[in-house]
Amino acid sequence: MKWLVKNAKPNDSLFFHYSGHGGQTPDLDGDEIDGFDEVIFPLDFKTKGHIIDDEMHDIMVKPLPRGCRLTGLFDACHSGTVLDLPYIYSSHGRLKGMQISSRAWEKKATDADVISWSGCSDGQTSADTFQGGVAYGAMSNAFIKALTDQPEQTYQQLISNIRKILYPRYSQVPQLGSSHYIIVTYRAIFFSQDTNLQFIF
Repeated sequence: MKWLVKNAKPNDSLFFHYSGHGGQTPDLDGDEIDGFDEVIFPLDFKTKGHIIDDEMHDIMVKPLPRGCRLTGLFDACHSGTVLDLPYIYSSHGRLKGMQISSRAWEKKATDADVISWSGCSDGQTSADTFQGGVAYGAMSNAFIKALTDQPEQTYQQLISNIRKILYPRYSQVPQLGSSHYIIVTYRAIFFSQDTNLQFIF
């Protein structure tokens, strides 16, 4: 994470993908409306511990300068607000209201453009799927398929198409988060400059 954002500059476009175990732990600093911090479990979590959303926000979101874009894809249980971004949109593209407490608003503010795509809401789990005998996260698979089938989509179209791919086989509801209010009918942007978005398996 630190490597990704080190020396980040305006017009940089960063992409972070996590597919693994996620969870929740009691919120200790009062920034969570639901009383729980979201966490991810890295490979060395048994010796180093989990990583809470507060820490991910401080490492990957807070230091970014204005004009820098970070896109995070989180395919994990309880990942809806895993970057502690203030705005969360449903799979229908509707704003779900503020997701951090008013006392934490200033602390979580950023000038950068940060977008998160999460496999489920904070209270849900994310499933695995199999392609050619290989296990994939269902959200990662749906995200790639949706963009491969239709490379240019609005934010609302993309989150809706991801949901359509997941449903009804999976009950998880993907979430779209942002550091600033976004117009979901605008084209989803991943890079500051026009770049071909390709996926390698």
